[in-house]
Amino acid sequence: MQRRTFLKGSAASMVAFLGASSLSAAVSGGKDLLGFKAVGISTEDNFVVPEGYEAKVLVSWGDPLFSKALPFDEAKNISPAYAKNAQLVFGDNNDGMSYFPVSKTRAILAVNNEYVNPELMFNHNGKNLTKDDVAYEQASLGVSIVEIEKKGDVWSVVKDSKYNRRIDANTKMTVSGGAKEAVLKGEKFVYGTLNNCANGQTPWGTYLTCEENVDTFFGSSDENISFDEGQKRFGFKTKSAYGWEKFDARFDLAKNPDEANRFGWVVEINPYDAKSTPVKRTALGRFKHENVELIVEKDGSVVAYMGDDEAGEFIYKFVSKHKYQKGKDASKILDEGTLYVGQFNGAVGDMKGSGKWIALEFGKNGLDESKGFKSQADILINPRLAGSIVGATPMDRCEWIASHKESGSKEVFATLTNNKSRKEPNAANPRAKNVYGQIIKWGPKNSHKDEDFSWEIFVLAGNPDNQSTLNKGSSNITSENKFNSPDGLGFDKDGRLWIQTDGAYSNKDDYEGMGNNQMLAADPKTGEIKRFLTGPVASEITGLAFNEDYTTMFVGIQHPGEKLIESHFPGGGNTTPKSTIMQIRKLDGGVIGS
Repeated sequence: MQRRTFLKGSAASMVAFLGASSLSAAVSGGKDLLGFKAVGISTEDNFVVPEGYEAKVLVSWGDPLFSKALPFDEAKNISPAYAKNAQLVFGDNNDGMSYFPVSKTRAILAVNNEYVNPELMFNHNGKNLTKDDVAYEQASLGVSIVEIEKKGDVWSVVKDSKYNRRIDANTKMTVSGGAKEAVLKGEKFVYGTLNNCANGQTPWGTYLTCEENVDTFFGSSDENISFDEGQKRFGFKTKSAYGWEKFDARFDLAKNPDEANRFGWVVEINPYDAKSTPVKRTALGRFKHENVELIVEKDGSVVAYMGDDEAGEFIYKFVSKHKYQKGKDASKILDEGTLYVGQFNGAVGDMKGSGKWIALEFGKNGLDESKGFKSQADILINPRLAGSIVGATPMDRCEWIASHKESGSKEVFATLTNNKSRKEPNAANPRAKNVYGQIIKWGPKNSHKDEDFSWEIFVLAGNPDNQSTLNKGSSNITSENKFNSPDGLGFDKDGRLWIQTDGAYSNKDDYEGMGNNQMLAADPKTGEIKRFLTGPVASEITGLAFNEDYTTMFVGIQHPGEKLIESHFPGGGNTTPKSTIMQIRKLDGGVIGS
């Protein structure tokens, strides 16, 4: 497929469409970042990478992490022993992940296991759950920490490694930060992590896992239960998506109303110590976290950018009080600081504007008892309510946030995946009924600690072949690279921006000709975008990590065959489709993407 750039059309029309964008530069800085041959749209049940590359399975749901683990049971007979066995195997629905080096040929992958697909887990398709079924589900999500080893050109799992560990819905955890006592309610520990979506990686060597749609695991035995404003805003209902409340009183809001506040946080994990206790960092706020992008400023201040993945919710920033110093204790850095919420200003249609970070602090900006907040803990538990009060901008489902820290660039990019329910556009979200999504970028003039910033749209996803006006997408969207619902996002060392999609794969109507979900690469300076891979049927592409020399890329395939749409990836035949981490390399041993 011929490589195209958005500059091959009219540069003037791009400026008119996106505003006077610094991204519409004439050159990319000399180096061709996108040296691979783009792959085409696919609707096949396979994993397609460019010519000159190969992809192999690293690990799939149910693969053993320990020698004593039972093999995956295609008959799906869930006995008490098999339910417990889920703690010994790789978890389901892998999502965000990070790579932690151990040696030149060994490393640890910390991988989120976001949720479960009952229709694929059980021979009854999840329609007649038992207590053992719920125990199996609870042990199948959370986080998988696994050591991997490279032999020749191929990585494989190291069984029985001292690093291997499963963290699930019942793992003991501590709580820290400004809402600690309000969350613990007199208890010493809390238990479990749920709906672990994307991730973060700290410069001090820990893993951050982010709890997202935790409300779907809670229900109520009392159909007349009264929800407060915070619970309503978070989305809690009387009936859960999974039915756990029928078998585990911890997830019954009528019986344990405090339990819900113990989820929805960023959790810090030490992947190098399998006996360490994870910590829920409440200073970062409670909402439907996607990922955490950490930036260390010159003075050692740590800035964390975070998105709330729900239609009409906000983007947040945390600035630490304590400074990071390499080799020094960093255990309190994410415990004290200021949480901010973003306001994106500008005229609808300009595709650029200014912005302001507004502090969410008790006693400031109208956040006091008159608005229902009794303390800073109340604000941290319900930052959505606080954000609305201070005038934060409702966004189109902020997913991943990424920056190219290696270059010293102040630019931060974020995916806004879609918002089909949006009625009124705003400057940063310029389309009503936004079915395609966009990527936005922003940056401060001086420091990420600044309260002021400027922003612009990097790309509007769309379908130029059957849509008009803004639904065609921006000028760097063509018939050859079109996509919808950008989700995962990350930079490599050379500054390629990798874009993963979790969108509609119907290949019909608005999505005609878009095929399965995919991963693309972009040059952030020129706006050029090329498709790098496509995934199997009914899957999402999510999770991204590289080894130290960037010759291996690890990419996640989540929920192939969901909703019983036929897929047998990766095993083929009549096997159950399984969420999987793929490893990709260039046949010539070079850097991925070059």
